[in-house]
Amino acid sequence: MRIGDAAAAAGTTPRALRFYEQRGLLPPPVRSPAGQREYGPGEVARVRVIRELLAAGLTVDDLASRAHRLEALLEDPPRRCSGAAGPETFAPVITARLAALDTEIARLTALRERLARHASAGGADVPGGA
Repeated sequence: MRIGDAAAAAGTTPRALRFYEQRGLLPPPVRSPAGQREYGPGEVARVRVIRELLAAGLTVDDLASRAHRLEALLEDPPRRCSGAAGPETFAPVITARLAALDTEIARLTALRERLARHASAGGADVPGGA
C-alpha cells in the first residue's frame, strides 16, 4: 500500500511515516518502479507500536536507541519482557524517562507553588505587577 493508505491504517500521517523512517524507527520501505514508498501490514503494525510507545511517554530518541528491539513487540503473541535490565532492553530507557519525568514534575510543582504564592499575595510581589 502507498504511504497515505499505510498512514491512515496506522492512525497517523504520511509525514510521520517519513519522519519515523528518517529517525531509524521504520526501515526504509520498498519502492515501486515509480519510486513511491510501498508498505505492508508489518510496517503498519510497527508504526502502531511506535505510536503506542510515544503515547506512553517515551520519546522518539528513546525509541531510536532501541529501534532494533521493536520487532520483539510485533510478534504474536508479543515476547515477554524479562525483569533483567540489560543494555539491549527497554528497561534503562524507561528508567531514564521516569527520572526525567520526576525532575520535570518537581520543577513544575515548584513553579506552581511559586505562582500560587504570588496569586495569594494579590500579585503585588510579581515583577511588573501592580
